[in-house]
Amino acid sequence: MELNEKITLFTIGLLFKYCSETQEAAPTTFAKIVAESFYQGDEASLKNHTTPEGFQTFSSLQKMFAKPKNSGPNFKIIDKRIKGEIAWVKYSTSYDKTPGIFKLVKVNGEWKATARKPSEKAPF
Repeated sequence: MELNEKITLFTIGLLFKYCSETQEAAPTTFAKIVAESFYQGDEASLKNHTTPEGFQTFSSLQKMFAKPKNSGPNFKIIDKRIKGEIAWVKYSTSYDKTPGIFKLVKVNGEWKATARKPSEKAPF
């Protein structure tokens, strides 16, 4: 096998690996955006990355929290579960003593955080 063929195969392999990781990481990426916009009081970003029900819930809760000053959220993924169009992301931030959980749903191909039903249990 020639060097050019090896490079081409290697590049294709990296491309497939990158694409599969990007799709798996998408819910966690959106969860981080939602958490950061929530704690920083960025309502426009929060609204853009949540369902209408999720935005209503998060914006109501947001009014009860003081905005942190000059500190990063130190957002960390603890666990994630993805099944079809629903993803669950368990995370921690420097602002909370206990981990939080986001439920995300796909809307028009994009992950959006949404509100959980009172009786709905997370898979963790």
